Amino acid sequence: MTTEMTMPRRGAAAGGPRLRAAIAAAFVLARFKPGRLRRVLTRCSRGARPASYAETLEVYEAVVATSRRCAGRYGCLPRSVAIALACRMSGFWPDWCAGVRTAPPFSPHAWVQAGGRTVGEQAEPADLRPLMVVTTVREGVPGERGGGGDGSDGSGRAA
Repeated sequence: MTTEMTMPRRGAAAGGPRLRAAIAAAFVLARFKPGRLRRVLTRCSRGARPASYAETLEVYEAVVATSRRCAGRYGCLPRSVAIALACRMSGFWPDWCAGVRTAPPFSPHAWVQAGGRTVGEQAEPADLRPLMVVTTVREGVPGERGGGGDGSDGSGRAA
């Protein structure tokens, strides 16, 4: 019995220029310090509507089909950032998370969630412990991050 041993050709029209731009930006942002990355992603999420699982899964599949590095085992940070940025270009935002795996092998990990489910991950949400989460920031909505009502302008100082 034989099996196909060639890799499918990735990047051959899987994503358009906007998707490739999001992936390129993700590799730049992935080199930022965690606090700065979080601030940049929080700004990007402003004004977007929350993403559905189906929308986010579609973007996930396009990102891993376009970039071999994002599809690889160690590409979780640029992959998750690229998915978030590509989703934002379409007007919605998934929950971007960075944290650790709670089951062996214990390791740092970054992922996206939508509808309370991890997108494109083999791990369940219970197997991952988020240390940083960037959710949709809606201006003027009390109770949400950056939503006002607490007298701050989202930067930690009073308005």
